[in-house]
Amino acid sequence: MVKLRRETHTAISESASLRLRAAWLYYNQRLTQKDVAEKLGVSRSTVIRMLDEALKRGEVQIWIDEGVGDCVELATRLERAYGLDEAVVVPAADSAEGTAKSVGLALGQFLTETIPDDCTIGVGWGRTLTASLASFRPARRERVKVVSLLGGVVQAHHINPIEYSWRIASQLGAECYLFLAPLLVDSRETKHRLIEKCGLKPLFELAEAMDIAVVSCGDIGPDSTSLSRGFLPRQVLDELVAAGCVCDTMCNFLDAEGRTIDHPIRDRVMSIDLDTVKKASHIVLVSGGAHRAAAIRATIRRIGCNTLITDEGAALAMLELAEAQAA
Repeated sequence: MVKLRRETHTAISESASLRLRAAWLYYNQRLTQKDVAEKLGVSRSTVIRMLDEALKRGEVQIWIDEGVGDCVELATRLERAYGLDEAVVVPAADSAEGTAKSVGLALGQFLTETIPDDCTIGVGWGRTLTASLASFRPARRERVKVVSLLGGVVQAHHINPIEYSWRIASQLGAECYLFLAPLLVDSRETKHRLIEKCGLKPLFELAEAMDIAVVSCGDIGPDSTSLSRGFLPRQVLDELVAAGCVCDTMCNFLDAEGRTIDHPIRDRVMSIDLDTVKKASHIVLVSGGAHRAAAIRATIRRIGCNTLITDEGAALAMLELAEAQAA
């Protein structure tokens, strides 16, 4: 399977995302129609059609001039700074809940447009990924497998990891492999027994050959909204922060350079190892908020990223981090 690039999918050649990108490149960056076609991987006639439709819809005057163009520009800068195949940047929201919703909706649209037949998809869970269900409207696919990448929690409230994996799979008509284990166990030995003796090993084998991995990440700190705050004792969180942790990626704890924090908790978390996630043909990373810029950067350094879906605040902060490193 080749890496996903939305520009190569004819099913979305008329989508708002690609149309706005073409309009921004043509009107704001002053590229020729031929150059826009080459950059987006479509024909010149498709570019002409998209530009015409953007004018008829009023998108050039309203959306690009009043904010969406800024998001497209930020996306282009992120792609260059972090070596991404594609960045999707949505306008900033007023709250963490609003950010999770808007970034999640962009993820749902992206997955709707890009998931092909004959693939294995690994998914994490969390508020942002759950929000993607509101805009996830795919066609039925053939021979698709959906694999949960980490265990769950006993008291899940509105964020139910099992439900997320199952709903993604059911809408695709796919097989679903659930990670039926608690997110945190009492020892390394328990973790090993659950994997080897209790039916979880097929999950780990499927994860070794993922075509697409969809993961999120959170920051670590006293005001963080990361999932880890809900299941780790405060003492453990303090120890992780003291050890340099800035990031929770699928409950794998990383420092600013993407290195795994050496702490006993790493042997008790039931999740697919990040070294395995890194092998996926296409990695989709989803997270928003300026306070998560360091966490997003650390995750990219640890596992890579093909498609980043984020918001304006995180995008600006990530660009500042990249510029500071280059200075």
